[in-house]
Amino acid sequence: MRKLIVSSLLATAALCLAPTAHAQMKVGIVDMSDIFKNYYKTKDAEVQMNAQQVEAKKQLDERLQGLKKVIDEINDLNAQAEKPELSKDAKDKLAKERDDKITQERQMDKDAMEFRQQKERALQDQIMRMRKGIVEEIMVVVNDKVKSGGYDLVFDKSGISLGQIPVILYSRGDMDFSSEIIAALNKNAPKPASAAN
Repeated sequence: MRKLIVSSLLATAALCLAPTAHAQMKVGIVDMSDIFKNYYKTKDAEVQMNAQQVEAKKQLDERLQGLKKVIDEINDLNAQAEKPELSKDAKDKLAKERDDKITQERQMDKDAMEFRQQKERALQDQIMRMRKGIVEEIMVVVNDKVKSGGYDLVFDKSGISLGQIPVILYSRGDMDFSSEIIAALNKNAPKPASAAN
């Protein structure tokens, strides 16, 4: 399989470099990782996701504080039940109260774990949706540039092969139009609040 992929890449590169009877092929390079990172909507999405993670952690911490309080109450009931001066009825009453607290503690522990898992899944799903939307927006701008620039082939230099080797080992600097894509994407970025004042 790896040989087939390498052969395909070599064949594609050979086509790019071979002169054709009609015209030379126009090849471009972009760094999709850099474009993604420098798009203002990516940064906005990161801020939004970080705020949601902080809020989820706060909610989880509140649940864990409640759980800790119940555990402390269980320990307190155990200590009270060990007092020798208590009657059997009083010890039985404390034991029943402790068992009820243990049931409550187990349910709270289960709820906290389910809350954590549900929040992690929801945040991951949201990250994937946001990422997909941002990549789609980037691809619209890249495709517009490819059409207007008359490119026949465009490579992503941030790509890595199965052997963990960069797919593009070398390219001339003038072939890379990533900065033009970043500028086009950020053309309508809202001004920072401090600059507006």
